[in-house]
Amino acid sequence: MSQEHTAPAFDWSAVKDFVDKELAPNANQNDRDECLPADVLERMTDLRLWGAVLPAAEGGAGIGTVAFGTLHEEISRGDTSVRNLLTVHSMVAASVSRWGDATQREQWLPDLASGAVKGAFCLTEPQAGSDTSGITAEARQHNGSWVLNGHKKWITGAQTADLFLVFALHNGRQTAFLLPRNTPGVSVVPITGLLGARASMLGEVTMRDAVAGPDALLGPAQFGAAMVMNGALDVGRFSVASGSVGIAQGCLDACADYTAKRTVRGRPIRELQLIRAMLADMVTETRAARQLCEHAGRLKDAGDQRSIMATWIAKYFATKAATRIASNAVQIHGANGCA
Repeated sequence: MSQEHTAPAFDWSAVKDFVDKELAPNANQNDRDECLPADVLERMTDLRLWGAVLPAAEGGAGIGTVAFGTLHEEISRGDTSVRNLLTVHSMVAASVSRWGDATQREQWLPDLASGAVKGAFCLTEPQAGSDTSGITAEARQHNGSWVLNGHKKWITGAQTADLFLVFALHNGRQTAFLLPRNTPGVSVVPITGLLGARASMLGEVTMRDAVAGPDALLGPAQFGAAMVMNGALDVGRFSVASGSVGIAQGCLDACADYTAKRTVRGRPIRELQLIRAMLADMVTETRAARQLCEHAGRLKDAGDQRSIMATWIAKYFATKAATRIASNAVQIHGANGCA
């Protein structure tokens, strides 16, 4: 990266304070409320978190993939719902950066970088999740514009997003479109009552003859799925992997604190052999997951195609490790783990 395009480094101390003082203490309440307060989103803008995935030349932080992962780990340590919003926003921003034409980049990148416009990734449908070949949303051209019809579900950040990256069929081919939320015919219904990360503000996005402009198409129509989708999902996988490390670290921190204070017969429970064994496993898995993420990030920064497989591996290991560590954290906390 040339010197003139190098952005000032993140104020990591400010980010840590944000996590420790604003996210972590309020994560449970936000989860119960199933939303994030507006001031949290504004604080994320102040800290320049929204543009972390973008290079400095496009108004982003220009920090590289490894640091991007570190950032998403740190945010997830406090509240993974917040990281979820950053994940889908980053997927949209990276897609516009990579595949947008000059007009799209000029129109959207400055506001995506600053957070003035928030993005959401619209792929999943009620009957089509991981099987992307099953999507039924359709797009057709009419009088020089694009008309979209379809129903997307489980869309992270849909309740607050201003710009949707929508995948729909055009002449039988999966194609990517940039669809502003305020487009006539677009409606969003919140999804509530989920099991976890409920402050991610998921929603259902319905398009009924939603007319987007002629510049809505992102990337060549013939490979919208193969390139735009896979590139966005690669960003998302890396963020989720890194965020899972943050969840694991948050659980580990809580257990270290609790086992030092909780006593049995006058001794801290951290001195119990079983507890020590559980903590040892948690430390090992957390560090291993972090190393896998950093390895994938270094490959990505080097332009090495092996980064794709490395990211898959990191996400697979880190998500499973976070699940095991969270379960053990509940066990270590006993009845308090259920509170």
